Amino acid sequence: MTKKPRILITNDDGVDAPGLQVMREIAAAISDDVWVVAPAGNQSGASHRFTFGIELELDERDPRTFAVVGGSPADCVVAAFTHVCKDHRPDLVLSGVNNGQNLGDIINCSGTAAGAREGALHGALAIGMSQAADYETRREINWDNARRYGAEVVRSLLAHATGRDHYYNVNFPFCAPEDVSGIRVAGAQRFSRSPMAYYPSDNAGRFFIAIPETPTPLDPEMDFHLLHHSNAVTVTPLRLQQSDMDVVASLEGKLILG
Repeated sequence: MTKKPRILITNDDGVDAPGLQVMREIAAAISDDVWVVAPAGNQSGASHRFTFGIELELDERDPRTFAVVGGSPADCVVAAFTHVCKDHRPDLVLSGVNNGQNLGDIINCSGTAAGAREGALHGALAIGMSQAADYETRREINWDNARRYGAEVVRSLLAHATGRDHYYNVNFPFCAPEDVSGIRVAGAQRFSRSPMAYYPSDNAGRFFIAIPETPTPLDPEMDFHLLHHSNAVTVTPLRLQQSDMDVVASLEGKLILG
């Protein structure tokens, strides 16, 4: 891509989230044609939900900046491609920067990943970005690595990504920028079981759905281990075509009725 791309930014933490401002900085280093269509409030864990049958509101906050009231990241991308930017559709979708890592099977519930996925379904090069956090110590998130390396990752993918049957999940490690070991292209960790679990509340009769622990074992060549133990920026290519064609071929003619 030789010309400056039209960039759409979305996220799942909400239009006012600090990570979206970091993503604005990343996008501004790539192009001056940047648009934001993001949820008005927090939509973490929304995955690829669409808000069918319920009216949504498009709130223009500033020139080229819109909040979708009540909408998910996927809703936002659809509104951008088919309404806000319909006369010149975005070339590049940047989703995030998310507050906290999106790794392994957790991608399936991630609104950040869904924003990128929906952008890819509309034909754009699409990248979800997340800044890892230290959940054990609950230290305030540090965006330095996303700021330092975000534009470089985008430029690399613009130069080398081919086709439009993929989208990309990027995570920046929780360490000092000088301690980042490099960039690794890696698969998403398949956990031994779902990481989601019942988590009791202090309020009687109430509970949360949470990720109280990471299922093990972990593959040292997959995204989770590389981010946390190698301080690498991880880039995970993900396919839009979810069918396993090898299994399709292996089962063809074997499943019968009667």
